[in-house]
Amino acid sequence: MDLPATILVVDDVPANLGLLFDALTQAGHRVLVAESGEGALAQLDHETPEIVLLDYMLPGMDGMEVCRRIKARPASADVPVIFLTAVDELDEKVRALDAGAVDYVTKPIQTPEVLARVRTHLRVARLQRDLADELEMRREAEEQLRDSLDRALIVAAPDGKVLFATRLAQTLLTRSFPASAPGSLPDALRPAATRIRSEEVAPGLGARWSTGRPGEPTVIELETRASEGPNALLPLGLTPREAEVLFWLSEGKANSEVAIILGSARRTVEKHVEHILGKLHAENRAAAIRTALKAMGGLRD
Repeated sequence: MDLPATILVVDDVPANLGLLFDALTQAGHRVLVAESGEGALAQLDHETPEIVLLDYMLPGMDGMEVCRRIKARPASADVPVIFLTAVDELDEKVRALDAGAVDYVTKPIQTPEVLARVRTHLRVARLQRDLADELEMRREAEEQLRDSLDRALIVAAPDGKVLFATRLAQTLLTRSFPASAPGSLPDALRPAATRIRSEEVAPGLGARWSTGRPGEPTVIELETRASEGPNALLPLGLTPREAEVLFWLSEGKANSEVAIILGSARRTVEKHVEHILGKLHAENRAAAIRTALKAMGGLRD
């Protein structure tokens, strides 16, 4: 059984509004109505429906322009729009689809046809949302895995392509090899059969290689001196992710820059900053940065 939905019906003919309102309500849906394009957009200021039934010919702002404006709003860009039209010319139907509509119903309105098309497009929209949610959950799960590893580990293909890197490893790569192409090992870290023990590959940064058979990926662990890098901030009671954020703040980076470096959203970084201030009992960013510099040996009392 289909779940009920909130549907916006836009038509300047009261008889059409009444017909669709009754049919959709009896099908279990919640119906919003508007008699003009301006009225439809005003409805969207307060609530985003799951689907819009939009008259092609409206007084003032026509249905084509209303559809474009619906699609231009981030909150309603993915809402399916079905045109209700008495126009039966192919060019006009193509224009309607180009404006962002997913379908059209030719007047005079036949309620069984409208209900069938509404059911179809609601299913499609919900499946798309479910798929997007699943992909986002998988992305978050991978992010959590990266964040949960407090070691700076890299898995690299024989050609130097980075297959996986923990957050700490990404931070150290960005810091020590800023000119290196994203997703590729810098030359200093290219694996070699004789490079097993830890070697210094950049100032304050060592690396340890674990090579398998020829042609297999190589695992590289980066190591920093205790007084350098985000690892030095972990004893402050921070998570590895918070330590990375504070480390980059101590390097003079703004929240937006930290977000770019860590591949995160700015709002997420701001949340981490709030948690850092709370854990360090710091009144502001400057106080937190001062604590970080002390922990990394760059500032004396």
